[in-house]
Amino acid sequence: MFSFLLYYTTAFAQGPDANMQLKEMQISSAPTHVGFSDSTVQLMALVMDADKMIREKGEEAFAAFREKGSRWRQGETYIFILDMEGNMVVHPDAELEGKNQLELKDVNGKYIIRGLLRAVTVMPYKPEGWYHYQWPEPGGLMPRWKSSFVRVAITPKGKRYVVGSGMYNDRMEPEFVIEMVRDAVGQIETLKKDAFDLLHDMKGPFRVKDTYVFVIDEDGTELVNPGFPNLEGRNVMDVKDTEGKMLVQEMFSVMRTLGSGWVDYMWPKPGESVSTQKSTYVSGAKLGNKTVLVGCGVYLSDAPKAEATAPKMKAPELMALVREAADVFSKSGEQAFPEFRMKGSRWFKDDTYFFVWTLDGVRKFHAADPKSEGKNVSDLRDVLNRPIGKLFLEAGASASGEGWAHYMYPEPGQMFPAWKSTFVKRVTFPDGKQYLIGCGIYHMQMDKAFIEDLVNRAADLIAKEGKKAFPILRDKSGPFLFMSTYIFVQSPEGVELVNGVHPNLEGRNLIDLKDLKGKPVIRLQNEAAMKKGSAWLEHYWYTPGDNTPALKQTFVRKVEHEGVTYIVGSGLYPEMKN
Repeated sequence: MFSFLLYYTTAFAQGPDANMQLKEMQISSAPTHVGFSDSTVQLMALVMDADKMIREKGEEAFAAFREKGSRWRQGETYIFILDMEGNMVVHPDAELEGKNQLELKDVNGKYIIRGLLRAVTVMPYKPEGWYHYQWPEPGGLMPRWKSSFVRVAITPKGKRYVVGSGMYNDRMEPEFVIEMVRDAVGQIETLKKDAFDLLHDMKGPFRVKDTYVFVIDEDGTELVNPGFPNLEGRNVMDVKDTEGKMLVQEMFSVMRTLGSGWVDYMWPKPGESVSTQKSTYVSGAKLGNKTVLVGCGVYLSDAPKAEATAPKMKAPELMALVREAADVFSKSGEQAFPEFRMKGSRWFKDDTYFFVWTLDGVRKFHAADPKSEGKNVSDLRDVLNRPIGKLFLEAGASASGEGWAHYMYPEPGQMFPAWKSTFVKRVTFPDGKQYLIGCGIYHMQMDKAFIEDLVNRAADLIAKEGKKAFPILRDKSGPFLFMSTYIFVQSPEGVELVNGVHPNLEGRNLIDLKDLKGKPVIRLQNEAAMKKGSAWLEHYWYTPGDNTPALKQTFVRKVEHEGVTYIVGSGLYPEMKN
């Protein structure tokens, strides 16, 4: 593999014009998927130049790094310096400089400085590396994924420092993935199975954005899969992608013939029904006397998508279908069961089918799995430990007698779980007994009708419970937080009271927060809700997993509890089509 350090050293030897040659060499010499974007190359070059300056001038170079407007400190890009004990020696933020920052964490509790130091010390032969964490932009409030490149710099007197710089980069570069896999291989070969805990750690170096490292043994048994823990212990050798490619077998073929490399296949992104090309880097690792496959997958920027086939049912259509079914069951009761078992009918088409539960969680009817009828599944949970049974029953027990539940569940005949959205409704049969009926679809596309339903249910809960509802709105296994969708609650003055995705914002006044085009979004949202009661507004923000500005539509509603007014809202990106 062509390393950045090798060709950067070559560029130094060739003279000042070699930086352009560096980029050209990177593009022309690198195999598929290898290489950085222009902005990443520039950032690494900045750090390497700072390293060179420290090696030549020692601590005298630090004054230049602090100079505003210099090449070392422009906008959101700046050089920072740490000593090996975690003391911040150079940083634009005066609150950070001159203090030990080993306990500094990002919004998810991930150690930042410890991670940066680990990046340059975990492999003795590699005095540089990347670390990824969430951090607000300079002068901003909203945290974004930041990727920092760091390198050990040694002064003429032998003092060791860590020099680095970061960029707000919501996409995963191919080299980030390669580095994660190589790091994981090193940990496995050193720590053996004890390394598995580190791979699982949500706050560790191997969980970045929506990527993670997995491990499969030679027989095809999944040993580690933090994204889908339900697969651990299961044989995945015959898993196919959405176009029939034996993707795990191909991964092993690459590992056995090349040692390491990339495998491309088609897979739906979370919350999307159309498959996108996913690229996974795999490598072999010695685990005792055996070789295991270590891999990490990523949806690279501009990855090709499959063509959409039949349009997926949307939220209003599914709600209408369930309500129509409720009318049938209320008139015919159990006599309607044969009609709902007929494949190809409007009630049972492809992966869309109906089920009927008693109000204590016993499956009375299941069109796709009749053998499961009669079982109490009130404790049913998905792979993320979301309480499916509880969500169903609570929605049916609500004042409206209906509602949504979102969870991860394998599609029929598949092993990997996918996001499924189910709408349930309480129904009274002709015999007077009440049941819960429901129907779900995979990869449901978010739309305005669904967001309004979500906000209205949250508002109704707040109107009834007040602040006691806040823990439910924050609950990652509850009905208000899934995929990239969440509820926020604010005071009319702009104080963030609930934010399940960015808890660091809670308690802060965001009234002056502006979007990417300078629009005061919070002020406008709150004014509209206070004046109209509810409203849709638009602003521009970054889509999850993308560094490109995109239109976001947000629905807000005013609600009161015991004389206290709250603004409740949620949003969607209409350009994120399924």
